Amino acid sequence: MKHYLTIGIALAALCGASTLAHARPPTVMNSPGYDARLKESRSALGNAPATTAPASPQVTVPKKHKKKPAN
Repeated sequence: MKHYLTIGIALAALCGASTLAHARPPTVMNSPGYDARLKESRSALGNAPATTAPASPQVTVPKKHKKKPAN
């Protein structure tokens, strides 16, 4: 009997904790202006060409090292 009570309490705590995970603070709200700018930028990205020209590789210049003096 005690075992069933423990399982029931644990199950109730788990269900209660999972409902709190979807809550958001009252300061978070949807912004119509932000949503409009986001939609506009996404549509602009959709119209951009998919391929770009590869950048030319940079030519590396070997570093000049001083020779160590012989002992």
